[in-house]
Amino acid sequence: MSGAGATSSKLAEEKRLAEAADTEAAGEQLPSKAAEEPAAKAAEEKLLVVDSLESPTAPPAAIPSTATLTAGTPPAATTTVPVLPAHHWTEAPDDGLDDNDSALGDGADSTASLSSSILSYRTIQGRTYHSEMGNAQYWGSNDEGHNESLDILHHVFTLALEGKLYLAPIKEPKKVLDVGTGTGIWAIDFADAFPGSDVIGTDVSPIQPTWVPPNLRFEIEDCTQEWTFHENEFDYIHIRYMVGSLTNWHALFKEAYRCLKPGGWFESYEGSPSLHCDNDTIPPTSALGQWGPLFINGGRQIGRSFTVVEEEIQRKAMEEAGFVDIQEKSIKVPSGSWPEDPRLKDMGSFSKLAVMQDAEGFILFMTNVLGWPRQQVDVFIAHLRKELRVCKYNYYYNQRVVWGRKPEL
Repeated sequence: MSGAGATSSKLAEEKRLAEAADTEAAGEQLPSKAAEEPAAKAAEEKLLVVDSLESPTAPPAAIPSTATLTAGTPPAATTTVPVLPAHHWTEAPDDGLDDNDSALGDGADSTASLSSSILSYRTIQGRTYHSEMGNAQYWGSNDEGHNESLDILHHVFTLALEGKLYLAPIKEPKKVLDVGTGTGIWAIDFADAFPGSDVIGTDVSPIQPTWVPPNLRFEIEDCTQEWTFHENEFDYIHIRYMVGSLTNWHALFKEAYRCLKPGGWFESYEGSPSLHCDNDTIPPTSALGQWGPLFINGGRQIGRSFTVVEEEIQRKAMEEAGFVDIQEKSIKVPSGSWPEDPRLKDMGSFSKLAVMQDAEGFILFMTNVLGWPRQQVDVFIAHLRKELRVCKYNYYYNQRVVWGRKPEL
């Protein structure tokens, strides 16, 4: 028993509450359903086109204009939108903002087998982050409140892959590595699905549960340093949402190549923080319009990119490392329950819920980098939650999964 059943029932209840909030907000503040149906239908039809597989030998396809985008082709990086100064949010009208939500409790479970230095978490304005370790720099909080949001996003990512945990054509891998495992939920699900596999999850934060499948173990490792694993050790290596955490993606992919057995597969799943809307424009001065610039500009200040998807870094780094048979899938992930398709509606509802539950845990590191006072962070979050509740735009963000094979000897 790995706890997956309890997580599923909890997600179902959270989804019900999120949809109820959507319905209430829609009834009070949105235009009539009849007025919005044509635009919502057009946006949803674009979301349903999700596959984009490219030949391993062909160059990346040219990115079309925004007007002709399908879900399989994310737009090019937008670098013209600056992040607004912090005082913008205290000077902006509140439009009747009423947000009584509070951050969930922080703190991390102790792990007796680890040294005290690993558990000496950094604290930023009351939220905890991983301890100082090598060149590691993950921007998300590692406390309980944020971990719940990460587990909700795992459900979103699984829905995005239509119930799958991976896209690489693996069969019965004997040894598997999950780099940047986070809460460990992907590794737990994978170990359950492949009881004959030896699965290892690594991270800089020891936040994973101890009650896990017998074929799974977690280790503390900074993936930005040389890996401690042997050459040709793994059949499959998986990384997900390392965006904004790395200074050198090419070095990471070369380590994955070194540690894979010949014929083994490597898979990278990343996303963009920039929000888009096919049937309208998100105002750049709104909280939703500033979500992407906040991460992109904050990341630049610490030398870490949040435009991995837009710059096609995954494919480029995979090619440079020596992988072959490279394929990719681009995905549009809706936020909010506006799609009519049941799977997309679930994706949108849970995606929105993850941010609503702990917006602070997502942004606090970057607002600290940008020098925002706490009061202005709180006001920004209030604006963001109001915009998420009202849901005036059929918006989405882009993700990309890229996988490749290490050649046989």
